Amino acid sequence: MTSPLPRLIAVFAALALCACGRLGNRADLVCLNGAESEVLDPPLMTAQATSRVAYALFEGLTAFGVKGEAEPGVAERWEISPDGLHYTFHLRHNASWSNGDPVTAEDFLYSWRRALLPKTAAEYAYQLYYIRGAKDFNEGKTQDFSTVAVRAPDPYTLEVTLANPTPFFLDLCAFTALLPVHRATAEKYNDWASKPDHFIGNGPFVLHEWMPFDHMRLLKNPRYWDAANVKLNSVDILPTAQPNTAYNFYATGIADLMIDKSLTPTPLIPYLKKRSDFHAAPFLGAYFFRFNVKRKPFDDVRVRKAFALVVDKQYLVDHITRAGELPAESFVPPGAGSGYQPPPMYRRDPEKARQLLAEAGYPGGKGFPVVYYLYRTGLDLDQDIAVELQSVFQRELGVTIQLSRQEWTVFLETQQRIDYDISRSTWVGDYNDPNTFHGHVCDRWREQ
Repeated sequence: MTSPLPRLIAVFAALALCACGRLGNRADLVCLNGAESEVLDPPLMTAQATSRVAYALFEGLTAFGVKGEAEPGVAERWEISPDGLHYTFHLRHNASWSNGDPVTAEDFLYSWRRALLPKTAAEYAYQLYYIRGAKDFNEGKTQDFSTVAVRAPDPYTLEVTLANPTPFFLDLCAFTALLPVHRATAEKYNDWASKPDHFIGNGPFVLHEWMPFDHMRLLKNPRYWDAANVKLNSVDILPTAQPNTAYNFYATGIADLMIDKSLTPTPLIPYLKKRSDFHAAPFLGAYFFRFNVKRKPFDDVRVRKAFALVVDKQYLVDHITRAGELPAESFVPPGAGSGYQPPPMYRRDPEKARQLLAEAGYPGGKGFPVVYYLYRTGLDLDQDIAVELQSVFQRELGVTIQLSRQEWTVFLETQQRIDYDISRSTWVGDYNDPNTFHGHVCDRWREQ
């Protein structure tokens, strides 16, 4: 999932290419956003590309500023108790939905309850667990929402009590899972989150048109409380997952902005890095692969360690990704929060890897079963990394792995079902704290 934290270090650098060309009758800004967006229902969003659209259409109690820090959103101010447990948010009286209804504290009560309801099956419901009583409600231990410590003493005041002090709670209040939903619309229309005619939001833009796999058009929301400072009248979002197609759209002036590094053809990166319209910045994210520990042979920790110890991460960033990424020596990127420096985990050690594999019963790779590496179609980067991994496992361990490619949405479903041996994965921090990597994320993987 996404979080705009541009000053932090990670495996992959964010990339933006900005053009100044204009073609015919088009939006003020045309953005290439990667894969097709999911349904635009805040608690159901999981993809980074979808969250970028969400932050244009919705606004939480707080919002991410240009430096990735939480700043006033629907809440114009707040107080925090000395023990860090009690938050009192004061909502703007001029915040409204795109149909003119006022945004009130009851909207947040409804939306957070909806996100926590077990039947909603919101993957990110756990981001509300910091609120006292939220976890028990989401897990069905109680059906009484009054046990969740969120109160609305009046239409423009929201009181929240946390289970424990949570320094990043203000960041979470800007995150997609905690964004408000218009109750009357959500209860009347099952398709409200995908049909512009039914869509109601409270962000700086409104959903005007959505032609799946073609484009999405957003128009300035005149009822947004800060509309005077929204300088764009229209934005077109193009769901282009193929790097060559995306770059051609940009190079010919069809699009103005490429916001994902994965959309840039990897062979062009050394050339593009010299251009003034190439912008790279540190990013709170990690590219990694995960093992299915419930399947042989990866139920043996020695096998997993052996695979990890032969990957040459320096080679990957120097010869495949090539945009200035840093080799990851830990799952949590360095610099998260107030300068957290994680201990190094696995560094390349092929000799140790072969020893571990032999101890696990596969000397020189003999007797190792057929396993598959799962990754998504459409991205040269994923393909190149998959081929390199296949080569290094064969060369260093004597193990042959098969490559399995799937279209993005199918890939996500397969990964969710844990129907893989090894899977290509990424994680982008949801907020500026190490916990976004080794907190609930790791807990969920252990539960799976």
